[in-house]
Amino acid sequence: MARRDPLANSSQLIRRVYAYVAYRLGDGPDAEDVTSDVFERALRYRESYDPARGEPLPWLFGIARRCVGEALSRPSVTGGAPPDTTSPEDLETEAVERLTVAAALGRLDQRAQDLIALRYGADLTAGQISKVLGVSVNAVEVGLHRTLAKLRPELEGTRRARVRRSAPSRAEPSTSPGQK
Repeated sequence: MARRDPLANSSQLIRRVYAYVAYRLGDGPDAEDVTSDVFERALRYRESYDPARGEPLPWLFGIARRCVGEALSRPSVTGGAPPDTTSPEDLETEAVERLTVAAALGRLDQRAQDLIALRYGADLTAGQISKVLGVSVNAVEVGLHRTLAKLRPELEGTRRARVRRSAPSRAEPSTSPGQK
């Protein structure tokens, strides 16, 4: 019986793995390097993929999680030119939002960060995440619910503060006719 190639649909797999990695590490060259490492390992160990254990996606995300963990444990080198970005109308607001979300995610434990990255970065279902992490679907759903419950108050508080700042400030009370 011919073995199914786990990397047969590589363009879709690359997009999903990159989305997960970029969600965990940030968009850019670091995420590209880690995604390359994931597929390098996948090619090297493709014979270890067992189709009887399920789809190739959980196998590939297992490799991706290890590569992200290794990248996060390496000392980061900052510097160089900042990435090119298209300038939206309100760059400051977008930057504050990204920093707020990044800070909130950074305060989560590794497992919660993985859950969020797999669900929203890689767009996996709870069933797919359960296969990647080796836990029940219920454990994934409960974990996501609890993680979102932790994030919600912090992110909503930031949103309320931003709305207050953007509201027009009240000018000095106007004088009624006859007052001068």
